[in-house]
Amino acid sequence: MYFYVDESGHTGPNLFDPDQPMLYYGVLSSQVNVDFLAEEHLQKLRRQAQVTRLHANELGNGGLVPLIEGLAAIQRRLDFRFDLYRVAKPDHAIICFFDQVFDHGNNPAITWSGYWTPMRYVLLLKLATLFDEDLAKRAWEARIEIDDAKAEAALVSVCMDLRSRVGELPDARSRQLISDVLTWAEKNPSEIYYNTKSKKDRLQVTPNIIGFQSVMHGIASRLKKQRKKEAAIIVDQQSQFNKAQKSLSEYFAAMSGIPAVNGPGLPAIDFSGMPKTPISFSSSATSGGLELVDVHLWVFKRVMEKKELAPELYALVKPHIHRGRTDEISLNALAARWERWFEELPDPTEEQIAKGKELMAIDEERRLRAVRGDG
Repeated sequence: MYFYVDESGHTGPNLFDPDQPMLYYGVLSSQVNVDFLAEEHLQKLRRQAQVTRLHANELGNGGLVPLIEGLAAIQRRLDFRFDLYRVAKPDHAIICFFDQVFDHGNNPAITWSGYWTPMRYVLLLKLATLFDEDLAKRAWEARIEIDDAKAEAALVSVCMDLRSRVGELPDARSRQLISDVLTWAEKNPSEIYYNTKSKKDRLQVTPNIIGFQSVMHGIASRLKKQRKKEAAIIVDQQSQFNKAQKSLSEYFAAMSGIPAVNGPGLPAIDFSGMPKTPISFSSSATSGGLELVDVHLWVFKRVMEKKELAPELYALVKPHIHRGRTDEISLNALAARWERWFEELPDPTEEQIAKGKELMAIDEERRLRAVRGDG
């Protein structure tokens, strides 16, 4: 199979551009070489539009509408799929804070279940209500700060401000647990390993690379479903993130077939079926597949953001409504996903309740010793 990958909404480590709150990845997948088989048809469309390449942002609604019959014909002829992945960039800053500060391996003031079970998402969503934009910005700036001393001082400041707001939480247990975790982080900032250590590490925590993880899992899923091997994975060429994307793809390929454990109830970490063919980089100037991703990504973004879209252009969306994949990393997506999970949990038996209380009591004793600093 052939995969063509492009992104939109790129602002690098700046997560708080009000004009681009979402990072998008579009992935076109096909069982045939789109670059080769679509070229003749794309040449006709370029001549019709009087451009050297089709760039949706430049063509806009008015420029794309006259091309819609030709674009839809290419889709029908090649029968490709289009998948969409996105990351809410301001939410990413808060999720990163939780993942570091509430990590059970870093912070002993958190319960085992508060990090290694779906209860982590309950705590994350409650913690998120304490953030405003300024505090989220400060947390993110500390996360990507390379100087350890500056980062740790900033982390302490963020934890103190969050702790001053804990009283806003509605239940006593959340107030106690979140306050204890933040207090421990304030006293032991170097134990949290909060900040990145180099510019290379900084790239690894940006939404671009987090979103690219979703892309790679999506490609693996496509390959397994179609029972095919990858022939090529072509990613849009740009200077800042290609090296990090390549490193991630190589790591995932090395992990293919190695089982990864996770906590009970949490999604399995599945690297099976990860492509082993090295990804390559090109541009829409030389890849018709990327040219088509650009057009589809522009149209899908406008649909999802409820921006003006010419009715004729919905013809590009319709073939993928039931066949395309979408995934989103955001607080709203996490809330929707895990609310259903908790609602569908069966009622525990009396024996399970008793065993659960026993285990929680053991863990709580351990946790409180860490909070007191005596063990």
